[in-house]
Amino acid sequence: MIEINNLTNFAVDKGRFSTVAKIVLKGENKEREKISLAFVSKSEMQKLNKKFRGKNKPTDVLSFEGINEVVICPEVVKENEEEMIKVFIHGILHLLGYDHEKTKKEADLMEKKQNFYLSKINK
Repeated sequence: MIEINNLTNFAVDKGRFSTVAKIVLKGENKEREKISLAFVSKSEMQKLNKKFRGKNKPTDVLSFEGINEVVICPEVVKENEEEMIKVFIHGILHLLGYDHEKTKKEADLMEKKQNFYLSKINK
């Protein structure tokens, strides 16, 4: 269901991230989806952001629908694991077709879903 590649020194609780993916995918009726999660350095994230979004700066999370991959940069997130979980949920929602940059309505829906899944995980 989930493949995790940690290309950084960030300590990853793979079981926790796997659980998060299962909760979100099940909640969206996509249990059979396979996704990859990669943790990359700031410089690698900057390269990816420039190549795929035309923005020459690192970002916290990128999602690639075609390959069902979420890429997170721990150096940019700079928070604890809870913030990593939040951006991971955000990335999964992008993989599932949600896009907060299209309309205010879409942004509100995505934020509502993100908060819903956060609340389920932080019980």
